[in-house]
Amino acid sequence: MFLGLGVGAYTGAVFHVMTHAFFKALLFLGAGSVIHAMGNEQDIRVMGGLKKYMPVTHITFLLACLAISGIPPFSGFFSKDEILAAAYEHNKVLWLVGAFTAGLTAFYMFRLYIMTFLGQFRGTHDQEHHLHESPSAMTIPLIVLAILSVIGGFVGIPEAFAHNAHSLAAFLSPVIVKAGEPAEALSSGTEFMLMGISVGLAVVAILYAFSRFIKRPEIGEPEGAGKFLAEKWYIDELYDKLIANPMIALGGFLKNVVEKSGIDAVVNGVGRGVNYAGRQIRLMQSGQVGNYILLMVLSMVLMIILVFYGNNLNPILKYFSK
Repeated sequence: MFLGLGVGAYTGAVFHVMTHAFFKALLFLGAGSVIHAMGNEQDIRVMGGLKKYMPVTHITFLLACLAISGIPPFSGFFSKDEILAAAYEHNKVLWLVGAFTAGLTAFYMFRLYIMTFLGQFRGTHDQEHHLHESPSAMTIPLIVLAILSVIGGFVGIPEAFAHNAHSLAAFLSPVIVKAGEPAEALSSGTEFMLMGISVGLAVVAILYAFSRFIKRPEIGEPEGAGKFLAEKWYIDELYDKLIANPMIALGGFLKNVVEKSGIDAVVNGVGRGVNYAGRQIRLMQSGQVGNYILLMVLSMVLMIILVFYGNNLNPILKYFSK
């Protein structure tokens, strides 16, 4: 989809969004059906042989695998071909990358299909006893999406097959304009050649997956380069070391030092200071009314002396100040 946008094949990108919705949703729902049958088990290494227990899920999942692999006449073939043709038209390197990754898709999807549905069941006896086809509430959506995965691509028939038969392009023409100067359209021979290469790569990848996994499914822990790929290139670990852990350490410093020892210390110190001052001032309040009246009278006498005799006291104050 992004390759299509990058080479200006906006119609092809939208087309692949549509077909992708059919077979990718089917794959997700099919995976959910398998997980339901396996009692929430999600490791395909302990599956296998589910074909005979789940016929509807099996056939719909197979159709989705064929569609996402770009095998004709399934929907993924038409949309992928349109994007790859546009990439070949604009940049041969991008076309090579797209064709290679399309082959990888076919390989890993049929690895999933073979290890899940073919061969012998590798799970426990309890899991095998629990195996069953999903109820109609789950299988009917699978069937609907499988039908769309098979016929959905016919809304975008290539020019090499029929002139002006791309119904989706006609529908989107008012809102989608090809970017830049339009290049010359590929000849029918070139387009058929590109179709043959992409389909050939997918078929080779599928056959290689069958030859590798049908009799010897991968049930052990991956090693070497396989482990590197299984661990997702260690991106999660790298992210933890370079970003997550430093940010957690910074957050701990801000929490324990800046906030607790700094901000909280100031706020709590003000509170403790007010509390201490209140306790000391409270000692002045003895609760004896006679003492209060005495202090009040003495204060009044002092104020009168200062007001009426303040000027006469200046020489005396100056004398004592010496």
